Amino acid sequence: MDYIIFDLEWNQCPDERDTKDPHLPFEIVEIGAVKLNKDREVASEFHRMIKPEVYHWINSRTREIIRLDYQSLRQKGVPFPQAARDFFAWCGDDARFCTWGDQDLLELQRNLKYYDLESLLPGPLKYYNVQKLFSIYYEDGRSRRSLEYAVDLLGLAKTEGFHRALADAHYTAALFARIGEECIHKNFSIDAYQNPKNKREEIHIFYEDRVKFISREFASKEDAIADREVCSTACPRCHRPTRRKIRWFSVNARRYFSVSMCPEHGYVKGKVRMKKTDDGMFFVEKTTSLIDEEDAERILEKKELLCAKRRLHRRSMSERY
Repeated sequence: MDYIIFDLEWNQCPDERDTKDPHLPFEIVEIGAVKLNKDREVASEFHRMIKPEVYHWINSRTREIIRLDYQSLRQKGVPFPQAARDFFAWCGDDARFCTWGDQDLLELQRNLKYYDLESLLPGPLKYYNVQKLFSIYYEDGRSRRSLEYAVDLLGLAKTEGFHRALADAHYTAALFARIGEECIHKNFSIDAYQNPKNKREEIHIFYEDRVKFISREFASKEDAIADREVCSTACPRCHRPTRRKIRWFSVNARRYFSVSMCPEHGYVKGKVRMKKTDDGMFFVEKTTSLIDEEDAERILEKKELLCAKRRLHRRSMSERY
């Protein structure tokens, strides 16, 4: 078993006046990766520059960050399908993927889908979000820091600049090697870009202090939030049904919260994130976790504040018309 720590750099539509491809908002232009063995020692590395095919110039902001120009990529890069096949051949059959944050894995799958190469990386995917693991192991578990911040905090040598794929992969690998093994294996993540399509494929993940549920697809947000499995809230410790204290409410178009009570283990927070697929369908990622009374009060205050703002908005709209 090997850990594959990878980093991507990508380009986007170079000019707001041009048409962005909705199927590929970010085109990968560089892949860098480090392979660690089971003892988290560096075994090998991988690097490819990729010839742009969708956006025929480099966005000025992208060029400023990653310091790559279009002509260099055209001359030195290879087509994305070739780079992707080379990458997964190098990864091997028993790879555990690790990234800094969750964006790289999403964009990798989106680029694979664009070229009909999803079979190279079937999902949903279990992976290790090193940014999240760093926060859990070294900080409060909620903050999400930059890669350079983490490198500085641990006093690692900065031998190369940031925002190049192979350099960032090496920095991420060095940080990953300094996180406790128990923390890593207790706090894996699931990427659901390739989401469950039916009831049989729905996912339940039981962590030490929370439960995560990934639903099947629904035709609308309303259908999703009305589903019995989606709106139920069992205790994450004893898995028994709970009694609702604060009904589900939305804070925006994508996030919903609730609070329930387990007779044995106390307050249970429900959190739903509504996700939309590339095909216009909806699915839900729901997390239930134990909280204290103070956290429950904060959620109630948030709900009451939102209700007051919405009442005020409706009143102002009615007076206007």
